[in-house]
Amino acid sequence: MSNLVALHNHLHQSIRVNTQLVEVQGGQLNMVPVVLSEFLKLAVQFPIALTKNKETGRFVCVALFGFQNGENLFIKDNQWDSLYVPLQIRRQPFFLGESSQGDDQFVICMDSAHQSLQSETNETGENEETGEHLFDAEGKETPYIENIKSILAELLNGESVTQAFINTLSELQLLQPMHLEITFENADSTRIEGMYTINEQRLNTLASGELSRLHQHNHLSPIYTMITSLGHIYGLIDRKNKRNAGK
Repeated sequence: MSNLVALHNHLHQSIRVNTQLVEVQGGQLNMVPVVLSEFLKLAVQFPIALTKNKETGRFVCVALFGFQNGENLFIKDNQWDSLYVPLQIRRQPFFLGESSQGDDQFVICMDSAHQSLQSETNETGENEETGEHLFDAEGKETPYIENIKSILAELLNGESVTQAFINTLSELQLLQPMHLEITFENADSTRIEGMYTINEQRLNTLASGELSRLHQHNHLSPIYTMITSLGHIYGLIDRKNKRNAGK
């Protein structure tokens, strides 16, 4: 169970983060939310699609890692087997929380129950030499936590930009459900449901004013990136077949 606490340079000076365990946590996810700024990096290996948030009913852009809940086909030997690891994975176990001052400021919070966290000494009192420090001996932020801050900032800034993109897709009726039935080499089959992608037929018939709107807001590039990325469904199928063969 998560236990979020505000990050403090003295209280958490001895804490280290095992980044390998951070990535392994993502092995239980078959998709994560993504923002527009990482689309081009994601599209090298991951299918990018949309799904609906079960709680709000709103569309969310996601990168797909597998075909079933809890299946990540990019985790191999407890490590990510990919050229790029999504921001939502790399920012763990840190979150942005609202400041208690009520001034629209944010504070960095940490899930103190996350398995990637460790102190400088282990249970036997011996020094641990693995993991990334959050603060140095003087309480100053390390390059590691500075990078975490930049990741959190990119995610925060990307929320509104990505939501505006999704709103435009919806308003122009450019979204359609994905219908995929896949049979693997071992004869197992699966059906992809609850996912949405770009309606290319509708895209090709947009009026000039609607295309101009997409161009003006820099939405054409991520649209075509999403369309192209769906070719990686075949890569996921290949990874699934190899994993099944390994069993």
